[in-house]
Amino acid sequence: MPSGVRVPGAVRLATRGSPLALAQARSVAALIAEAAGGDVATELVVVETAGDRRRDVPLHEVGGQGLFVKEVERAVLEGRADAAVHSAKDLPASSAVLPIVAVPERADPRDVLVGRRLAELGPGAVVATGSVRRRAQLAWLRPGLTYRELRGNMATRLSAVPAGGAVVAAMAALCRLGWEDRAAEVLSTAAMLPQVGQGALAVCARPGDDGTAELVGRIDHAPSRRALAAERAWLAAVGGGCELPVGAYATTGENGGLRLEAVIASLDGRVLVREHAAREAGGDPAGLGAELAARMLDECGGRALLGVSASPAP
Repeated sequence: MPSGVRVPGAVRLATRGSPLALAQARSVAALIAEAAGGDVATELVVVETAGDRRRDVPLHEVGGQGLFVKEVERAVLEGRADAAVHSAKDLPASSAVLPIVAVPERADPRDVLVGRRLAELGPGAVVATGSVRRRAQLAWLRPGLTYRELRGNMATRLSAVPAGGAVVAAMAALCRLGWEDRAAEVLSTAAMLPQVGQGALAVCARPGDDGTAELVGRIDHAPSRRALAAERAWLAAVGGGCELPVGAYATTGENGGLRLEAVIASLDGRVLVREHAAREAGGDPAGLGAELAARMLDECGGRALLGVSASPAP
């Protein structure tokens, strides 16, 4: 059946058309069907975005995370789909988007190296990545590496491993594609903090569409939602995105408490501010994110550091 044509009783999920996006949307569709006892059909509505069309330009130069969001959500707003499936890391923290009605259980949030391990990269070795966050933290860990811009779908990226170098990718992406065996090294969050929302999916629906919200809300994973809320509140307070070298990662403990760790770096990785904060069970995740951001910006020099990172290169 053509994409966008309603199947009676089906939940239509808008998604980008890359293999990774389709794998993510299919996983959400399977969760919805399982939660409904198999009584609900699902359909994917594939949307091509400006970010997919402009793969020759660095992502942070052509609109950042929001580049992959607007057209997908337009399909929902125009009634061609009922909900949108996003990588949570693609959702801008400060701009208006459709409300998140479900966050499934988060996958592995860590970054990986494909090609050589970090200890195997010699002086001047080339690391390919389109992320300023990854570049800055790698430069802090290993001064002397060189970097190459990288865009495209995951298959394109993994085919571009430099000789003697590495490509940086998200472990969650490799796992969703069944390619986890391609990782030469999984970088711990102690070494490299992930992008806000990395490894998590966010399912969004139209305001007022209570039927879709109730149905999709059955696949919500409360610990993952709380962690994402803390990270996104931190990012909104910092005012950054994939165009700035920042990262954050929240975890929940067995007692329900929440711990948030975040980093603000200079673009060259020479200066790095890394701090953490925690809330007991029942604490406000958004408050935790805002609190940590205020401390990092005003007490730890983060505001001045972001000002330098946001300035155009001479």
